[in-house]
Amino acid sequence: MMASPLSASPYEILGVTPSATNDELRRAYRARLRASHPDTGGEASEFHAVQAAWELVGTPEARASYDRQGGTSPGETFAARPARASTTSRPQARSYGHPGGWRREKYLGLMREWVGRGVDLPDPYDPSLVRSAPRDIRHVLSDALAEEATARSLSDLGIAYTIWHDVATAEGSTSYAPGDDASKLDHIVLGPTGLFGVLSEDWAAPVRIKRGELIGEGLLDGERPFHSLATRAKVIARAAKVRFTALVIVIPDDAFPDSLTEVGKVRGYPAVLVHRSRLAGLMRSGIDNDDPVGGNELFDARTRLQSTVRFV
Repeated sequence: MMASPLSASPYEILGVTPSATNDELRRAYRARLRASHPDTGGEASEFHAVQAAWELVGTPEARASYDRQGGTSPGETFAARPARASTTSRPQARSYGHPGGWRREKYLGLMREWVGRGVDLPDPYDPSLVRSAPRDIRHVLSDALAEEATARSLSDLGIAYTIWHDVATAEGSTSYAPGDDASKLDHIVLGPTGLFGVLSEDWAAPVRIKRGELIGEGLLDGERPFHSLATRAKVIARAAKVRFTALVIVIPDDAFPDSLTEVGKVRGYPAVLVHRSRLAGLMRSGIDNDDPVGGNELFDARTRLQSTVRFV
C-alpha cells in the first residue's frame, strides 16, 4: 500500500475525511472490514487494503505520525532508483536507454507548471507534494516508477539478453513526438527465448481481462493497453524487419490474481499479463510452444535492432 503516487490514502480507503474523530475512524474501519471480507462477497485485495490502511492510522500514535509526515508512509520516496547491482558474479544483461527517463522529465515539467512559475520547488518528489497533485500528473510519475521497477527486474538476466528502454516508435519516423506517450515502447527484450515488447504499468487498482484487453477502475475511458502495445511493436517490427515473440504487460503483484496469464493474440501477437516478480522468470523460460532463439538468428535480430532503435 502507498507504493504508487496513484494510491488512495488510508482515509480514502476507509471512507472518512482526515478530520474524522478516532471513534468515527474505528467505526468506518469495522464497516469496511465487514463489507470487503471475502467470506461476505468482498474482494481479497480490498480487504487487505483496509487492513493496511488501519495499520497506518488505526491508533492515535500511528495516525499522528502519519499526519505529521504529510500523509505519507515511513521511508516512502518517489525519487529515481537505479537498477540494482547484480547479485551474481555473471555479467548483467546489455542495457540501452534510460528507463522512465522521459516520463520523469514530463512529470517535472507538469509539476513545475502546476506549482506555478517562480515558486520554489526544493523537492519535486516529496510524497506529500506528489499526493496533492492532480491525478494526471501523478499518473505520469507512476508510469516512470513502473518502468524503473521493470528495469531492475530485468537487470540480472545475463549477457545473453539485450534490453532497450524508452524506444521511439513515432510512425514513419525515427524521431519522437514530444508529449505523445503512444510514440514510445517502454522496453524491448531480446534473448534466447525470443523477442518481447514490454509495457510497464501501475494503475494502483486491480485490473481484469475482457475480450483480450485489460479493464479496471484505474484505466482511462477508451484506454486499450494491449492494443496500444501491439501498435507500437509493429512499428519497430517493420523498421527493423524482426518479429516479436510476444507482447508483455507488467503489473504490480497485487493488481491481478494470477502471476502469469496468456491473454490470447492481439493483432497477431501472443499477449501476456505478468506480475513484476514473475517477469524475469518469464524472460528466461519464454512462452509455451515457442522454439528457442540462438546462434545467427539471435545475432541478426540484435544487429537489426541495434541499428534501428532510437530513443525518446
